[in-house]
Order: sequence, then C-alpha cells, then structure tokens
Amino acid sequence: MSAQDNARPDSEIHETDAVIVGAGPVGLFAIHQLGMLKLRAHVIDSLEEIGGQCTALYPEKPIFDIPAYPRIDAADLIERLETQAEPFSPRFHLNQQVTDVVRQDDGGFLVETAAGTRIRCKAVVIAAGGGAFGPNRPPLDGLADYEGRSVFYMVKRRQDFRNKRIVIAGGGDSAVDWAMSLPEVAEKVYVVHRRDKFRAAPESVERMRAWAETDKLELVVPYQLAGLDGHDGRLSAVRVKDLDGNERVLEADVLLPFFGLAAKLGPIAEWGFPIEKQVIPVDPATCETPIPGIFAVGDVATYPGKLKLILQGFSDAAQAAHAIYPIVHPGEALHFEYSTTKGVPEL
Repeated sequence: MSAQDNARPDSEIHETDAVIVGAGPVGLFAIHQLGMLKLRAHVIDSLEEIGGQCTALYPEKPIFDIPAYPRIDAADLIERLETQAEPFSPRFHLNQQVTDVVRQDDGGFLVETAAGTRIRCKAVVIAAGGGAFGPNRPPLDGLADYEGRSVFYMVKRRQDFRNKRIVIAGGGDSAVDWAMSLPEVAEKVYVVHRRDKFRAAPESVERMRAWAETDKLELVVPYQLAGLDGHDGRLSAVRVKDLDGNERVLEADVLLPFFGLAAKLGPIAEWGFPIEKQVIPVDPATCETPIPGIFAVGDVATYPGKLKLILQGFSDAAQAAHAIYPIVHPGEALHFEYSTTKGVPEL
C-alpha cells in the first residue's frame, strides 16, 4: 500500500523528483510513467480518496474505451492503476489543495498545501482534470453538523450503509447509480427528486424503477429537500416538500445529496500561465506549460487536436515523464527501452 497523508499538519519538507497535482486516472498513470524512468513522485489531491471523478462521481459506471478492456467499471480502473503505480512507492497527500508553488534557487520548486505540507521537487505535473472538486451542498439549516456522520457526498463502501434508512437526493448519474445499488444492503432507500424525469442513462433509470416496484426503494417525486431532524450529528428524519409546499417526513439515518461536484482550478489559475476556459495551453510534444518545469496532462491541458479522453491523458503522462527526465538528470542520456525488455525498474 502506498503511503498516504490525509491533511495532517507536517513540519517536514519532503524531497522528490516530481509532484503530481491530481490523483485521477491520468495522475495515477503519470506515477507509473515517471517510475519507469526511475523518477519518484508525490501526489496531492483535494479529495479524500484517489481516483478523481471516477471515484467521486461514478465508481460503478462502465467505461468502454480503455485499451484491452471492452468494458471496465471506473472503480476497477482506478484499482488497477493504483496497483500499476504501487511498485514505485508514491506518497499521496489527500484532502489537500495546493496553495503555492515557489521557484527555488536551484531551478526546482517548493510546493505547499493548505494543510501545511511542503514538498521540494524538480518538476510539477498538473493532472487536475477540471480542477479541485467540492460538493454542491443543499441549502439546509444545520447541514454542517451532520456532515461526515449522517450526511455524505460520496459512497466509499456500500457495507457502511447496511441496514440503514437512506435518503438519496438528486436526479443525475450518481443518484441513480446508487439508487440501483444500495437497496441490496439498506433497510430502505428513498430517492428525492424535483421531477419524475432523471438525467441518467435510460437503462440505469429503468433498473432503478424496477427497484421502486419493491418495498426496498421509493421514488419521492416531485419533492425537494426542506430540512433535517436529529441530534448530535445523527439524523432521525429528512423533511421534504413538493412544489405546492406540502411536507413529508422521511425517517432516515443517512442523507446522500448528489447534486454534483463543483470544479475549479482554484490557486492553479494564479500560477502565472494563460488559462483558456479552465484549461491550460501546453506544448503538444512535451505537455510543458509556458512555465518551464511545470507540465499539464489530461483534461486540464489543451493543444491543437486534443481529445478529452482518458486514453489521450495517458499519452500526455508519458510525454511529460520523458520531458521531465532531463530536468531531474541534466546531461544524462535517456536510453529508451520497452517495458517488455526492462520490466519494472527499482527506484
């Protein structure tokens, strides 16, 4: 298991070859590509878990355009990428946002996070996708008192909700995906949405509606969240209202509000390079930004002909890793070898 640091204060200044900002699929593959060149990496992500959108938005969503996998669930893809990166012993700093990147006298960088983590490196790889994610919170009084105990914005393990009474709020993919899955373990699931039409794959909606024919799931439409009842961070009920103001009280232990995640580049937008519609222009040959030593890969990077595909992000990661090697080892020739001949090198 790779080392992880979840927003703990840290007085140590870490030393590494490259810092990767973003632990989504492209950031994880960048660990592998750097490691194949014997370059060490630390990874920073604003979420509590690795995987980016694949973990936060659609862990059980199938992906059909990953080479050699006709179909693979997003969570399984992240698990395989993590396994692929493990031989290179990456250090993860999760639930943290980069606040500053300072050029050092030796040409490298000092990367700092809001949690106080400091890392010295020779290069920075931005693999932030659409940027740092945060949940869109419903406007409910006292919501913060329940967050982390009874209100959750993502599901880490289904088993955590066994025999619970659950209210799912929302009408998109995440809401529908979990409305299909959680009735298998929960005592009761309510799906609250402001209308009877859902913004998800038709086959997923059909499966959810099949569950609604049983006593395990109830569609509460058209309703919206109105309030929370409980004590000391523990829910006892969720109050909802229809469009005419009529109120229902749903006895519940857990609220899962799935109203999407807001994505912003945040402090990255202030690092000094041009930003075009939330993406960063890079050299297509190296994925280097206009700031020497800082690279951008995946959806956050743009160049002529760029496609927003995980596959193209993987290619970006390989390009960036090879461009970083001479920065870390100036004057040393890189003798390229195929992985089939050299295997996985030791760092």
